Parts: sequence; C-alpha cells; structure tokens
Amino acid sequence: MTAPVPPVWEGASAPRVSLVTMGCAKNEVDSAAMARALAEAGYQVDAPADKADVIIVNTCSFIQSATEESLEAIFEAVSLPLVTAGRASVVVAGCMPARYGDDLEGELTEAAAFVPCSKEDDIVAVLGSLTGFELTAGEPAGIALEPAGSTVPGEGSTFAYVKISDGCDRLCSYCTIPAIRGRYHSFPFETIRADVAREVDRGAREIVLIAQDTGRWGQDLPEGRDLAWLVDTLAEAFSDIWLRVMYLQPEGVTDRLLAVMAARDNVCPYLDIPLQHVSVPILRAMNRAGSAEKFAALIGRIRAAVPDITLRTTLIAGFPGETEEQFEALCDFVAEAPFDYIGVFPYSREEGTAAAELPDQRDEDEKAERAQILRDLADAVCGPRIAERIGRPMAVLVEGAEEDGQLFGRAQCQAPEVDGVTYVSDGAIGTVVDTVIADTLLYEMEGA
Repeated sequence: MTAPVPPVWEGASAPRVSLVTMGCAKNEVDSAAMARALAEAGYQVDAPADKADVIIVNTCSFIQSATEESLEAIFEAVSLPLVTAGRASVVVAGCMPARYGDDLEGELTEAAAFVPCSKEDDIVAVLGSLTGFELTAGEPAGIALEPAGSTVPGEGSTFAYVKISDGCDRLCSYCTIPAIRGRYHSFPFETIRADVAREVDRGAREIVLIAQDTGRWGQDLPEGRDLAWLVDTLAEAFSDIWLRVMYLQPEGVTDRLLAVMAARDNVCPYLDIPLQHVSVPILRAMNRAGSAEKFAALIGRIRAAVPDITLRTTLIAGFPGETEEQFEALCDFVAEAPFDYIGVFPYSREEGTAAAELPDQRDEDEKAERAQILRDLADAVCGPRIAERIGRPMAVLVEGAEEDGQLFGRAQCQAPEVDGVTYVSDGAIGTVVDTVIADTLLYEMEGA
C-alpha cells in the first residue's frame, strides 16, 4: 500500500487533526506544543482518529518495545477507512523519524510525511503542504486546548509537564536519546516561565519540570543560572502552585537545590534520580559514574538536608556482562537503600548503541527473570516505607473521581502517573485538601 496523494483542501471548515502520542511525558509536551501551533493556525485539533483529515502519530523509539508500540499505532492509523480511501493523511512525528531517518521513509510508504523531533516546530507548514489549507484573515482560530501533558484520569486537569531543556550529552552506552534528540540545550528562563504561566492559567495546580537531564539546566546559558535558581524563582513567582523536579541525574543533586526544597513549601520534597546500577564495572560499561558507596552517601546527604524527602530511582537488570554477583550486589543495595519508589527495566539491546556491541549479552528470559526478582524485592522494601506514612497529615491535590464517586488525588510524595494515588473523602477537583493517612495498600494511600 502506498500513501494516498493528499487533496487540496476544499472543506467548508478547517481540517480536523488527531494527535496520537506514544511514550513519555516529554512526548506529551511536544504533542501539546504541536497542537497549540495547529490550533493557532486554524486547524481543529479535537478530532478522533477515525474522523480526522490528518492523523499525527508522535512516536517513541527509546527502546525496542516502545518502537513496536509506535509501529502498531501507525499501522492502526494507516488502516483507518478515511486513510485507505485517500481522504486523510498520516504524519509520523517524533522519535522514530529522528532515530531511523530515511530508512523509515523507505519502509513506511503509507505515511504522507515524517517530522523528526528537531522539525516539530514546522508542523503547521507540513500540514499546510498536505492539505492545502491556509488560515485566511478573519477566520476563527482552532479550539482551546487542555493543559499540555495533563493525562490524569478522571475529571479536571490538575497538573502539567513543562520541559526545561532538550537533548543529552551524557552518551550512556545503552541510550538512544542523543541520537534522537541531539545535543543538550537549556530552554531560556523566559520561555519556561511563560510555559508555566500558561499552564497555571489553564488550571494546572502542579507543574512538573522535566527534561532528559534536568540537573544540567542553565549550564549552557550566559547568565550563570542553575536548576536551583530556576526552581526557587518559579516557586516565588507561583507561590500557590506545587513544583516538582523529575529526571535528575546524581551529579545534578546540589546543596543549593536541596536548600531550595527545604525552604519552599510549594516545592515538592521529591527527587527522581536514575541510578541504573551500583556495580562499578557495570556502570563503567554503561559510561556512567558512581558506586554503591557513593550512591549511599548521596542518599544520606539528601536526607540530611531534606529529612522528609521522597526518593525514586530506576534500575536496569541484565546489562551485558552482568554477573550473578553483580546482580546480587544490586539486590543488596535495593534491600538496604531507603528508596520510596523503584522502577525496574530489563536491559534492551538497541541498534546503534555502544552497549549493543558488548560481549556477554544476556538472553531475554534471563533479563526478564532478573528484572522480576528486582521488582519483587523493590515492592517488598518500598511497601513498608509507604506504610510508615499511616497517621501522618498530608496535603492532597484532588484530581478526579472513580466511577463509584470515590475521590482521589496525590500528595507531594506522589509524582503523576507513576507513584499511585491517595483516596480522600471530600474536596473539589483542583483544590488541595488536608487529610491524615489512614491506610495504605502497597503504593496507594487512603486519607481519613
């Protein structure tokens, strides 16, 4: 099947666009930015995929499983009746075009256009070339949009992701991000502040600052500003909004940042620090620094500065060359380290990365088995830590309601989408209510 030749737009109203977003929160932000640009250009961006004139699939290609899921979404889109009839077009955007380039275009001939991450700012021009649509003077702009990145289930849009930088220079041996996103670059403070203000105006009560490497923010800017300055400045400017920092590499945990967290009530005392492993040889093979001892010291320094802080990390099991002893050392670290949440992933062998060429690759079954052992251990360790919150008063941002009417939200110790929710007895959606934790069930909490 070949891509249909898109017709010149002759519709009575503006073309309808559907955005299908795969992958992480950073892709959610990118999709929202494309949607805003298209809405401002006059496109209708609220269409379901089966009724759209253009379907944009914003792909993820960080690991093989994400690529496969993105391909499924693309194949589903190109199989829709309007597309097969030549009355709608499919645009493949994001990580897959960035990672695979011309090879992807040669394979996915059903798609009408490919827009890599670096070209997403050109989305209006791309759709203009596909549809022939041009916004004429006096025409209404596109629909109003919900806050970028707000994907909380239920009613309301209570949080928003705001990207503070893009790209990465770390060159971890297993990671495809530098090839997909390019070199690291900070976004200017003025841009970030405007993004935060826009999301707050649209109803977000929590702003989650994200990037591939949040701790490096400001290092390439001339003002001499850093992440601590950014968080402190935003916390002061938006004093009634929660701020949260995600994806902070160990080197980015500075005393200045910890001091800001300790001093500002609206900065969530929460850090997501991906360690990936604790064995020095494995970390070196990953092109990362650290050790079990150094990470333990880092955790101690953090908790000394912010005693009530919540800590999350991510770990990789089954990296090439990982011995049984090294895996056991990782398990021992998890058993002893006081993390509240731990994400575990089996190593994914990614074409084009240095780690893909390393000897002693583990088979899929062994990687999956080790990952599951580590997940079970993490649950056994983290569950009791969550239970220690019983009896503690907490502020909860109410986010929605279950089908039976049960209200739920999140405390500052719970990041969106990954750390569970807190059930509460009352409160309006989008407000912060005070409660006392009465019970927990693994990662879920229940207010009195």
